[in-house]
Amino acid sequence: MSEFEPGVATVVGDTQVPVNRILGRNPGPMTGPGTNSYLIGSNRLCLLDPGPKDEAQFESFISAIGDRQLEFILLTHAHGDHSPGAARLKEATGAKLVGLPVPQSTGQDKNFSPDGEWKDNDVVDCDEYRVRLIHTPGHVSNHICYFLEEEQMLFTGDHVLQGTTSVILPPDGNMGDYLDALRRLQTMDIRYFAPGHGGLMEDPQGELESLIAHRLRREAKVIAGLEKLGSCDVSVLVIDVYDDVAKHLIPWAKKTLLAHLIKLQRDGRVVLLNDCWELV
Repeated sequence: MSEFEPGVATVVGDTQVPVNRILGRNPGPMTGPGTNSYLIGSNRLCLLDPGPKDEAQFESFISAIGDRQLEFILLTHAHGDHSPGAARLKEATGAKLVGLPVPQSTGQDKNFSPDGEWKDNDVVDCDEYRVRLIHTPGHVSNHICYFLEEEQMLFTGDHVLQGTTSVILPPDGNMGDYLDALRRLQTMDIRYFAPGHGGLMEDPQGELESLIAHRLRREAKVIAGLEKLGSCDVSVLVIDVYDDVAKHLIPWAKKTLLAHLIKLQRDGRVVLLNDCWELV
């Protein structure tokens, strides 16, 4: 059986607190093999990121839960490939929804509403284990990573991905916030990254160093592109800055490029004039 078998509960990591990944049935260019849901615990369970609405996947969750109690549904953020399946699961199990409120921006699951007010550093306590909320804005403003304290495992959602980089989605997403959140994770003692897409990552500090360096190299390419092209709009600049990206991904690259430009504008290094960007 493949490591990535949709709907099958698969143990990840060498942990005392059981962690099972249940791969979603939604593979694609932006989701990779599919959205990873994680079932945490032995008796008092949490399920992280149920993914999109899918009756077959719902049945997979119910089968994996069995006769145990699902107490919490943890949401990293409210994008359509992570949260819409939560409503059906809550209805069936009575589990509480954990996450941050949905911002007024496009692409968010407007039906998601957390049970109670959750904030950075709050803890979901299930006796046998504790899961701490780590607010990691950047991809979107309401993004949360969840830290399984006993195992030093961080569930990263779309903040850190395996084999690719997260799209930053302005105006709600913010490149400066994203880099700050990555640097915050560098201060933590983390053993594993369990991402929203892709496989388990066993060198978190190496991944963080690589991600930050990648973003700063891209920022340098933005500046170099403006030096070469002069005043230009995003559609022109993206071809130069993202010359290493497949054509079908260019629309997504434009969003992250805009996030870079907004950060550089706030840093006082570029200015927007008549829909065109130029160096200060």
